[in-house]
Amino acid sequence: MKVKKFTAATSRDALRKVREALGPDAVILSNRPVDGVVEILALDNDDVASLAAPVSDSESAQPAPQLQVEEPAFVPAFGPAVGPTPARRQKDLAPAFVAAAPVAPAAPAAEPVQTYAERRAPAPEPTVDMGAMTSMMSAAIAQAKESAAVEMNGMMNELRAMRGLMETQLAELSWNATAQRQPHKATVLRELLGAGFSATLAKYLIEKMPVTEDAAQAMRWVKTVLARNVNTIGNDDDLLANGGVFALVGPTGVGKTTTTAKLAARCVMRHGPDKLALITTDAYRIGGHEQLRIYGKILGVMVHSVKDEADLRIALKELRNKHTVLIDTIGMSQRDHMVAEQVAMLSSSGADVKRLLCLNSTSTGETLNEVVRAYQGSGLHGAIMTKMDEAASIGGVLDVVVRQKLNLHYISNGQRVPEDLHLADRAMLVDRAFRNRSGAKNGLGDADLPLMMAGAAARANPSFA
Repeated sequence: MKVKKFTAATSRDALRKVREALGPDAVILSNRPVDGVVEILALDNDDVASLAAPVSDSESAQPAPQLQVEEPAFVPAFGPAVGPTPARRQKDLAPAFVAAAPVAPAAPAAEPVQTYAERRAPAPEPTVDMGAMTSMMSAAIAQAKESAAVEMNGMMNELRAMRGLMETQLAELSWNATAQRQPHKATVLRELLGAGFSATLAKYLIEKMPVTEDAAQAMRWVKTVLARNVNTIGNDDDLLANGGVFALVGPTGVGKTTTTAKLAARCVMRHGPDKLALITTDAYRIGGHEQLRIYGKILGVMVHSVKDEADLRIALKELRNKHTVLIDTIGMSQRDHMVAEQVAMLSSSGADVKRLLCLNSTSTGETLNEVVRAYQGSGLHGAIMTKMDEAASIGGVLDVVVRQKLNLHYISNGQRVPEDLHLADRAMLVDRAFRNRSGAKNGLGDADLPLMMAGAAARANPSFA
């Protein structure tokens, strides 16, 4: 390969000479001023390509070729062209290019020399653990789903809140319009709420009320509808004459034991003490079974005490020849998980046990609704209204009887046995609910009625006959 030198007065003239001699693809090695002129060392492009060619093992052992610089002849201003001899050019230029040429280090003897193809080969790709990658992707997908579910749940809660707010406002506007067209409905609504009936039942009655301009006539219609939807028994024969096994259930303090004694006295007066048996499951309350034993001793009736389902099954089997069997159960809160166990014990006792729910007249409507739902089980045979003499208003308990469609058998209004136990009279109960209106002084005004009507739960509306 030949490195050629070009000199000229300016760089432009020197580059022009390089282009004319070696072509436009020539490689410039150096460009420097020397003695007032510009000196350029250039190399042909073909010689550069030969330098980049791969070197075999045999060729790598040969010495690197020396670069030869072809110096053009110096043309003086006067006289013939005089140029340096080849020996002089070799002596002047060889040291500079030998120093500039890269020298490849000798490879260690223990390591094989890599070929150009081996050096250019791509590095091997790292192996990927597909199991770990799958686990990471599954975890990421699960986290994304959880985040989406939380966000969707929050959005649904906001939509429900907006819906409830809109329903409340629309209900208030609707009630205001109704009260302006038919003012007597506001009067009837205050009467129902003052008697202790729930806003849900009152709203239903107001909506179904026929068009009338007389508040008294509207109240008569309301009382008639309520009385028709209070289910009662006609006489004692519906309960005592047919006989059977009856269990009185309910929360603590509702008067189950006293009511059991009153029913036992009625049975003894009708059929005699030999046809009646008493069972108590109240083994937890101190002296609970002793109270019923005292009543049994007075009536001449044996009282049996049981602790669990096995004892109850044995006792009922021994007393299967009795006309009537009354069971006094232990009282427990409607929120106690043992209520379900008690219902299951009575249902699986091996006999057709009819459960009579005792409803405390002094309790609120919300509490009584919880009691009914807790003791409902597979179905209640009936209900007994207790402590009626202590209640300031009985509209709440009548509201539960109507909406839960309970069969009301008796009402208890005192502690005397057996005098203070009476058959339920629907007309009397409805009339008393509006006659003893403790809620009449609750301060309900026209401004409070729209909000109460808007808060009534329409989905809990009862179906009236």
